[in-house]
Order: sequence, then structure tokens, then C-alpha cells
Amino acid sequence: MKKKVVIGTRGSMLALWQANWVKSELEKRYPDIEVSLEKIKTTGDKILDVPLAKVGGKGLFVKEIEEALLEGRVHLAVHSMKDVPTFFPEGLHLRCITEREDPRDAVFSRNNVKLLDLPKGARIGTSSLRRQAQLLHARPDFEILQLRGNLDTRMKKLDDGEYDAIILAGAGVNRLGWSARITELLPVELSLPAIGQGALGIETPTNDEFINNLVAFFDHPPTSYAVRAERALLKRLEGGCQVPIAAYGQLSGDTLTLRGLVASPNGKTFVRDSISGHKDTAEAMGAELGERLLKAGAYDILKELYEVSPPGSA
Repeated sequence: MKKKVVIGTRGSMLALWQANWVKSELEKRYPDIEVSLEKIKTTGDKILDVPLAKVGGKGLFVKEIEEALLEGRVHLAVHSMKDVPTFFPEGLHLRCITEREDPRDAVFSRNNVKLLDLPKGARIGTSSLRRQAQLLHARPDFEILQLRGNLDTRMKKLDDGEYDAIILAGAGVNRLGWSARITELLPVELSLPAIGQGALGIETPTNDEFINNLVAFFDHPPTSYAVRAERALLKRLEGGCQVPIAAYGQLSGDTLTLRGLVASPNGKTFVRDSISGHKDTAEAMGAELGERLLKAGAYDILKELYEVSPPGSA
């Protein structure tokens, strides 16, 4: 008898690409297992007319998928790591973090004009407060406009002249084969990525030994160290995926370097710092850097956006 494995996924073009990639890798490795996808509409997919930051960013793109996992309707879930909250429901865990694609933000502009060369008052489309804050820090004259929807919808809005440029995660664009349209990839010094950007996460029931062993090969240790450090920073800052928090970990040998940033949504207040240490202390480093950022002014920024514990209280 073939074993049947069901993957839970969002129904967007990118989410389906990611889930199908996991499906094909499983089928290659385990030809006697039948793998199928179950598309699940999440809260974040249903709310398209309100900025996500105003809905409350934690778990918007995973809650309904996690319910399906707990009910046993699906056996594993594939997420973009930047959408995964830092806390899991009892009975579920993050089993794997896959090798990271390019984590940088990608600019698409009409007439291929680079971001900093765009005219004064240029209209920039993004749904991310993190991107908004960093763009306005670099160019306070920009007009930032909300941008939601699938990749093709967003591209059409750019082509129709609603925006002078739009900013998307380079990883998703590369995966969907649109990289030829990228005007430029922003250096991390200008636009520090979202936590986990470019990596996929595989969430599974904690006690399902068969599934946990089945997917173990997807875990990529260098990416896992970096992303777990980034997530530990986010956890200390008690933030979700829709707040002006950025972090990026890079591994060189056994040394992990983590950069972190918190900015006010208008880009006027900017708090950034970095930390380096042995990769085995990744999560402790993330928590420490988060604490440092809070002490340096991030607490005053974040408490205006949501309830956050003051420095020294964690």
C-alpha cells in the first residue's frame, strides 16, 4: 500500500510553487509515497482591502493551516519563513528550514529606473512596514502606497501606471521565473530583509515520527542557524511579520553574524546594531541583540504599535 501524505498550503501562485517543490522532492526521494496538496485559505488571503499591519500581523497566513494540521487533515505544511510566527500551537513545531534563496528585496520600476534615481515624490508600492520605513529613511520624499495581491496582479498595477516602482521579495520572484524583470536587488545596507526572508519552513505535528523523519532531509543547517537567530530577535521584540523589524544572519565557518533593525514607520527613527558569535549560540545571540535594540530606542518605537515588554523584563 502506498502511504498518502497531504501537504497543507496557501493557494497563492508562490505558495503553490513552494508546496509543489516540496512535493516533487519527496516523490523523488520516496517513489512509493503518494503526495498531494490541500489548498487552504488563510485570514491573510481573505483580507485584501486593509493593510496587514492594521489587522494584527501574528499568524495571519498560517492559523487555518495549523488548524488543519492539528485536526489531521494535512500531515505537513509549507510556509514562507517570513510568515511563520515565533510561537507554535501545542502539538506543532518547525521541523525544517530549507536552504535560503536570495534574501534581498527586489525593485521593479517602470522604464527600469533604479530606486534612488526615481523622481521626487515617486509612488512606491509595498505592503510591508519594514520596507516602507527603510525606503522613507533613504528617500523621505517617496509616496508609499499599499500593494497587495498575487505577483501577476502586482505587476499589472505597475504596468498600468498605478506605481512608479514596486518592491517585492527577490526570492519569490526568482522562484516564479520573473527575475528578468527585476530592476535591481537592494543591498541589505539599504533594505535589511524580513526575518526568514528567502527560506521555507516545514511545520509538522511534534509527535508524528514518520512525517518528521520523512522531511528531515529538507533542513539546511547554515540557513537554519541564521534564521533561528533572526527569529529569536523577533521573539524578544514580540513582533509579527507586519512590523518595522528587520534582521539578517550570515554564517561564515562557525561564526554567525546577525544584523538587526527597528524603525518607525515614517523612517525618521532608526535603531540598528549587530552581533557575532558561535553558531551554536544563534538563539541566545538573537535574544541578546533584540534586548540591545530595545534599550537603544526600539522599545519607544514598538510600544506605539503594539504591547511589548520593556528592556530588561524578558
